[in-house]
Amino acid sequence: MIVAVFCPETPATGRLVDRSPLESRMALDFGGFEAARKTPVFSVSQLNRLVADLLEAGCPPLWVSGEISNFTRAASGHWYFTLKDASAQVRCVMFRGRAQSVGFVPREGDKVEARGLPGLYQARGDFQLGVEQMRRAGAGDLYQQFLRIKDRLLAEGLLETARKRALPALPRRVGVITSPQAAALRDVLATLRARAPQVEVVLYPTPVQGVEAPAAIVAALGAASRRAECDVVLLVRGGGSIEDLWAFNDEAVARAIAACAMPVICGVGHETDVTIADFVADVRAATPTAAANAAVPARVDLLARVAASATRLSQRRERVQQALEQRLDLAGRQLRSPAVYWQERASGLRALAVRLQRAGAVRMDRADDRLRFAASRLREPPVQGAREQLQRLTSRLARGGAAVLALQSDRLDAGAHKLELVSPQSVLARGYSILQRADGEVVRSAGQVTVGEPLQAALADGGLAVQVTGTQRS
Repeated sequence: MIVAVFCPETPATGRLVDRSPLESRMALDFGGFEAARKTPVFSVSQLNRLVADLLEAGCPPLWVSGEISNFTRAASGHWYFTLKDASAQVRCVMFRGRAQSVGFVPREGDKVEARGLPGLYQARGDFQLGVEQMRRAGAGDLYQQFLRIKDRLLAEGLLETARKRALPALPRRVGVITSPQAAALRDVLATLRARAPQVEVVLYPTPVQGVEAPAAIVAALGAASRRAECDVVLLVRGGGSIEDLWAFNDEAVARAIAACAMPVICGVGHETDVTIADFVADVRAATPTAAANAAVPARVDLLARVAASATRLSQRRERVQQALEQRLDLAGRQLRSPAVYWQERASGLRALAVRLQRAGAVRMDRADDRLRFAASRLREPPVQGAREQLQRLTSRLARGGAAVLALQSDRLDAGAHKLELVSPQSVLARGYSILQRADGEVVRSAGQVTVGEPLQAALADGGLAVQVTGTQRS
């Protein structure tokens, strides 16, 4: 059986694709109808399954452009919608895991490009496109341009984190670059008024959408930088399509942000919108309101910080005062009157004089003793001195030997006593006995003997012949 399938990636004339594996499957399903040359009869389920298999086997993923219609986001997170053009439409489904990667939520009438697999929802026989990727129509070229600009700026170091400047802690004046008619301006002013009513705001009005917007934004950034009247600049606008936000992907705008004399906070679009300006700015905020929050600290937070600092300062002053008072008390206790001081010094001098006198007398006595000893040695013959030294050494040796013998004798007696305490004879002398079976085995457990078995009991002064009349275990 031959099945013809036309696919966009084949030549315009189309081509025939041999589906003999499917033919074999059909032959098995219908009991060899090929052999019988009979026309098969399909059930609805078989037909839908066959068509689904053909679509899956014959059509690779492809891009389809069209207009969004009947868009529904289910509670499960899946997207269901229709893509249509002037003469046709196709149902589409995009499952939650794929939908979460799309940077926008389609709206009715949006022109998009979707990449997916053609297929058949077999339960209803609906032809549909299983969408895997989605982008706004024309976004492919814009995205490539976006990447080229980003790569150039990255190569020049304009996207490096190290070059980003810190925001001022307490700005006195904030510049805002946006359209005077933009809702973003109202959000920013309301936020600044609520958080820091003391901060002044300077508006640099400029269009933020359209072909004139990039040059106007560059001029506004240049004016803010030259006038240097603000501590920080907010570049903001609300959400929109990629075309609406394209002014913030302009390379000239990015370079003007990098060249600005004061820090720039970029708050463009919604949280999912990312522009070149976000990468170059010193701080990227998800929304205009978030940009205003980042620019100024809340007044209530500042008051709380001041109160906390005052409390810490008071506590530190109190601790320092207490430490000084303690030092003063200690110095007062150590302070003495001059009379007492000089009396103590005089007593010390008298004691020192007495010690010097005694030390002199002692030194004189020692010198005299050494002199007399030297004189006596001069009078004695050398042999007599050696004999006396030999006698002294002999006496010391005798005393030392006797002491060593006495110590070793005491140790020997102590060891013998310990051995005697642990000897079996000592144990028997304390009233214990040793039971042995007829073969000499020592009885250690009641489980070793049987009733009626004769045993030998060893005592301290002899032995007994006994017989087991009963056993009892503890």
